[in-house]
Amino acid sequence: MKASVFYRTAAVLLLLFTVGHTAGFSQPPDPQWGADALVGSMHALHFNVMGFNRSYWDFFTAAGFSVAVFYVFAAILAWQLGGLTPANLARLRITAWAFAVAFAAITALSCKYLFIIPIVFSSLITLCLTAAASLSGKNISTHPS
Repeated sequence: MKASVFYRTAAVLLLLFTVGHTAGFSQPPDPQWGADALVGSMHALHFNVMGFNRSYWDFFTAAGFSVAVFYVFAAILAWQLGGLTPANLARLRITAWAFAVAFAAITALSCKYLFIIPIVFSSLITLCLTAAASLSGKNISTHPS
């Protein structure tokens, strides 16, 4: 298989992950969790931070949307990498491996702190990026600069 297939697959998975993450984190918690009081206090408790009036809910929301923005960027990067020639991919092997390692770390964090859906998505993305990085590096000797 070509690296481009793995990059493009990762890009699609990243977009699906973004949609799921954004929809999931912004939903009110299941009443069975008993988190209503906690969420209410996150909304209600306001404080000054460097001249801005913020709540814990503001921080939670910012973190959630920041992750979504990062995932969209990662999807675009994966798609762009999937469109490069083997010679150009070989020149970007450090970037390719850094991308794969970053998602391996996200997978580890998902395993420690989250649940099955982010674990599965981050694992599949990591596998795609690792396979693509591995295939990208192999092209360096066959495609001189």
